[in-house]
Amino acid sequence: MQKALEQHGFRTAAAADGDEAIRKARELHPDLILMDIVMPGLNGFQATRELANDPQTRKIPVIMVTSKSQESDRVWGLRQGAVDYIVKPVSMDLLVQKAEAALAG
Repeated sequence: MQKALEQHGFRTAAAADGDEAIRKARELHPDLILMDIVMPGLNGFQATRELANDPQTRKIPVIMVTSKSQESDRVWGLRQGAVDYIVKPVSMDLLVQKAEAALAG
């Protein structure tokens, strides 16, 4: 995913877990965050909720990109503050399209 986004002009940074994602979001103020759900420590739902409730990061759109395909997971992710929810495996064209749409508002 990182390579595909970079090939379309996005600059990227990666985080190994939810805690690191929150730290990097506060430090780097990215334009967009792609968030997995299943991660060690703080999971993607928890990290997204924390980002959405933090004045420093609440305006950064979060797209959940995950293997969790249940409708209840999608609904819960959106309730935590995500702007979109994509189930893996995802085509790179769809990923880029969703990223561009999230940035457009």
